[in-house]
Amino acid sequence: MDTKKMAKVFKALSNPNRLELYLKIVENQETSYDTCEGCFINDIAKTFNIGSPTISHHLKELSNAELIVTERKGKFLVAKVNEEIVDDVSNLLKLNKNNSI
Repeated sequence: MDTKKMAKVFKALSNPNRLELYLKIVENQETSYDTCEGCFINDIAKTFNIGSPTISHHLKELSNAELIVTERKGKFLVAKVNEEIVDDVSNLLKLNKNNSI
């Protein structure tokens, strides 16, 4: 386990707006799982009371921490949760004996 990588994940999620954005991505991905591979950021951004540049910054931070993967579909940006990082964080928080810090 890479402790620097995990610290980056927790730092990215320490901002309340960024955490809320991440949770919305998770929620939308779960509800639209059958119809879409990821969720459209445009739909999520409408629910926040912050500007597009700030949303973009938060998305970049989540992406840099490898919490999400983004891609363009036409003129829309789609985000997907990186399940591998979620598993790593889950194992860390469980203090799994297989983890070596």
